[in-house]
Amino acid sequence: MRIVHTPDELGAPYGAGPPRAVVPTMGALHEGHAANIRAARKLLPPDGLVIVTVYVNPLQFGAGEDFDRYPRTLEADARVARAAGADLIFAPSDALMYPAGEPLVRLSAGPMGEPLEGASRPGHFDGVLTVVAKLLHLTAPRYALFGEKDAQQLALVRRMVADLNFPVEIVGVPTVREDDGLALSSRNRYLGAAERRTALALSRALFAARDRLSAEAALADRAEAAAVPHGDRARRLAALHEERASADAAALAAATATRPGSAASARAAARTVLTEASRLTPPLELDYLALVDPATFREVPDTHTGEAIMAVAAKVGSTRLIDNTRLTLGAAG
Repeated sequence: MRIVHTPDELGAPYGAGPPRAVVPTMGALHEGHAANIRAARKLLPPDGLVIVTVYVNPLQFGAGEDFDRYPRTLEADARVARAAGADLIFAPSDALMYPAGEPLVRLSAGPMGEPLEGASRPGHFDGVLTVVAKLLHLTAPRYALFGEKDAQQLALVRRMVADLNFPVEIVGVPTVREDDGLALSSRNRYLGAAERRTALALSRALFAARDRLSAEAALADRAEAAAVPHGDRARRLAALHEERASADAAALAAATATRPGSAASARAAARTVLTEASRLTPPLELDYLALVDPATFREVPDTHTGEAIMAVAAKVGSTRLIDNTRLTLGAAG
C-alpha cells in the first residue's frame, strides 16, 4: 500500500484503468473505517483499486469546533488501511484542495441540509459536499463508501450524486459499534471514563425505541390471537389475563392512541433514556432527538408508517456525538 499526495500519483481518470472504490475519511481511522474498506474490497474485481482519502476538511468545521484538535494520525491510519485491504491512501494538502484559500464557489446542501446537523452546524454540509465532490473528481471511483452512522451526510451525498450526475455509486455501510453499544467515532477518544458512561445513553435511547416498537408489535399480535371481539386495543390486551400485558396495555393506550408501532411511542421510549442521562454526572446535553423521513430528513408525523430514521445528537463534556438507527413504524395492527 502506498501513500500519495497529488492527483498525478493517483493515475488514470474516469473510465481508464482498473475499477476503483474510494473511502473518504478525515483520518483517525478505526474499525468503522476498516469495515468500509473491507466492503470496498468486496465490490471490486481482483485488479480493482481501493483508495482511502485522508483529509481534515476545514470547510466543514464551524467556529469553536474541534478542527485544531482533531486527531491527525497518518502513520497509524496507514496501518489500519493496509490491514483492511486498501491499496492507496490519498492524503492531499490544503494547498492542493483549496489553492486560493477558502473557495469562493462551493456546493450548497439546500433544504435537505437545513434540519438536524445543518441546524446545529450551519454551513457544515456545504463544506462536506464541496470536499466530497472534489475528492470524487480527483479519485475517479466506480464506488464511494460511507458509514451509515452519518446518516444525513450519506443521504445528502447520494442526493448530490443523483442530482449532479456523478458517474459513481454511493454505498452505505452499517454502523459499527463497540461492545457496549457506543457507535464508533474518531471523537470517542476525547471521552473520559465517566463521560463515556454517559455517552452510552445515545445508543441506549435508540435501542429503547427499537425495542418498544418490537414489544408493541408482539403484544398486538398476541391480542389478536386472543380473539376478543370489539373494544379498544387496551381492553383486548388486558384480556390476555397477564399482569404485564395489562400494564403494557395501559401504557400503550396512553402513548399510542391509534396503533402499535407509532412515531409517538418510539420518541417517548428514547426520550425517557435521554432524560435520565441528563441527570448523570457528567450530564448528557441533548442537541436533538428526531424521527425523520430517510428521503428528506424532515420530521415525520405521528401518523407516519413505513421506514424512518431516528437520529440523536448530544454533547458530553466538550465532545459532541451523533448516532441513528432505522425503524419501521406502523408495522402491526
